[in-house]
Amino acid sequence: MKTLVVSSGAGISAESGITTFRDAGGLWENYPVMDVASHTGFLRNPALIHKFYNERRAQLVDVKPNAAHTGLVELEKYFNVNVITQNVDDLHERAGSKNVLHLHGELMKVRSLTHEERVYTLPCDKLTDKGLVTSVDTRDPYGDPVRPHIVFFEEAVPNFDRACMLAQKADIFVVIGTSLVVYPAASLLHYAPRTAEIYYIDPKPSSVPDYVHVIPKTATEGVKELIDILTSNQ
Repeated sequence: MKTLVVSSGAGISAESGITTFRDAGGLWENYPVMDVASHTGFLRNPALIHKFYNERRAQLVDVKPNAAHTGLVELEKYFNVNVITQNVDDLHERAGSKNVLHLHGELMKVRSLTHEERVYTLPCDKLTDKGLVTSVDTRDPYGDPVRPHIVFFEEAVPNFDRACMLAQKADIFVVIGTSLVVYPAASLLHYAPRTAEIYYIDPKPSSVPDYVHVIPKTATEGVKELIDILTSNQ
């Protein structure tokens, strides 16, 4: 069975109704991006960071995986599928994808400030609670304060090496819903073997090498076309 590696970005979640921080010129849900998504922002005002990510968690109540997410699950019938996502939501998992690697962290997780290896998944029923889910006073079972399990600007991307190793094993490599300007994630395209089939799905695709097959469509439309292409000879 061939290995299919998918690198997904904000475009695939946007079709489910999740807004992205690049939508409004430096603002994310009317907050300055560096105030709510940077290491220095967290040090300066951790209460704001907790408030902001609680709001993002509440947003998950109203969104569902879309046809692009479920289409990738369908491809697991034919390929060994691994998803590398820049997105912090859990829509790939909720759609049923078995192998998902998050580059930029996970919204529904927090970790200890003093022991980063201690990572905790928040109870899903907290999503229906419009009050605080986490705050500066939230403690883990050891009594240590927690922070969002998110890779902020100014921080390293700890899963990038694993992502590179996955990309290097691809027989088919697919980029979906990303402008290819966010690094280091954008460079994954270049870790795929030159012998691999490479596809890029985006309604406004960036310039890519000639050997990349561009599908200039939204994630849902593009994944549908991708399924037709990849399964036509199955």
